[in-house]
Amino acid sequence: MKRIILTGGGTAGHVTPNIALLPRLKELNYDIHYIGSYNGIEKELIEQFGIPYHGISSGKLRRYFSMKNFSDPFRVLKGFSEANKLIKTLKPDVIFSKGGFVSVPVVMAGKRRHVPTIIHESDMTPGLANKLSIPSATKVCCNFPETLEHLPKEKAVLTGSPIRQELLHGNKIAALDFCHLTANKPVILIIGGSLGSVAVNNAVRAVLPELLKDFHVVHLCGKGKIDDSLKNLPGYVQFEYIKEELKDLFALADIVISRAGANAICELLALHKPTLLIPLSANASRGDQILNARSFERQGFSLVLEEENLTNTSLLDTIHKLYDNRESYISAMKKSSQQDSIDTIIHLIEQAAK
Repeated sequence: MKRIILTGGGTAGHVTPNIALLPRLKELNYDIHYIGSYNGIEKELIEQFGIPYHGISSGKLRRYFSMKNFSDPFRVLKGFSEANKLIKTLKPDVIFSKGGFVSVPVVMAGKRRHVPTIIHESDMTPGLANKLSIPSATKVCCNFPETLEHLPKEKAVLTGSPIRQELLHGNKIAALDFCHLTANKPVILIIGGSLGSVAVNNAVRAVLPELLKDFHVVHLCGKGKIDDSLKNLPGYVQFEYIKEELKDLFALADIVISRAGANAICELLALHKPTLLIPLSANASRGDQILNARSFERQGFSLVLEEENLTNTSLLDTIHKLYDNRESYISAMKKSSQQDSIDTIIHLIEQAAK
């Protein structure tokens, strides 16, 4: 039996691609272990699958001034020591890292222990954690054609992102029942990321009277972001967060409005869902979502409306443009070569494990 260590954490986007690989890894009889932070979101997400979970110390390496910059390097060093001991004990054949700062000491310890490591970069340009990990990696997988120019040629592989296969098997009728909607109007699904987006929520709610003339709206608005004043509005359904029924909501959606996190948009690509992307602004991030969104726009998969240009008129106009031309976006997505990511990544894991 071959043994693999999966790592990655900090956000759901650094965990769900690992989860997408689990069924194939189990089919291939891998002994699977996971290394994450002591109490990060990855612990909660992974433990439900019955996989041995090992916590290590984790610190964030920031590009900006923070008092934590003085203490977190010691947490990283402690994490490296703990990861090194775990790898020495577990003796894995291969490591697969989805990124996030908890993965950096794991990847570096893997190199020290001569364990081949494959890392996956979701965004257009590598984040700081993966930049630190790339020298220790055997192969670097990526989602976007443009990312290849930022990676060492001998390591870079365009794979796309592993997608949970259950998302491809949703039931539209089940979603209509779940949402208490009728099939008399097309459906817009709004996704603001795992925590929701205040900017997207406010923009959508501001135009609801106009939107509901032509569409039903299913809104995943984030924890604590339900608007009680809209609970009984016909044709509008809001949820804080959805797990089991998400595949059905995807099946129901005719078009989607979403942030531009890399894993989320790769799921929408796999599902062939025409999407209006509203990326997180450069003021609130390193600008990776804007780059992700523009790449999808160039490839003909999505329309993009940046937060700074978000008005009632621009939002309504862009939604109608997307819906009216939805078949062209679906056609472009069906032609994409970035859709066999699980097979491609499993092949790389198998090669490395030999």
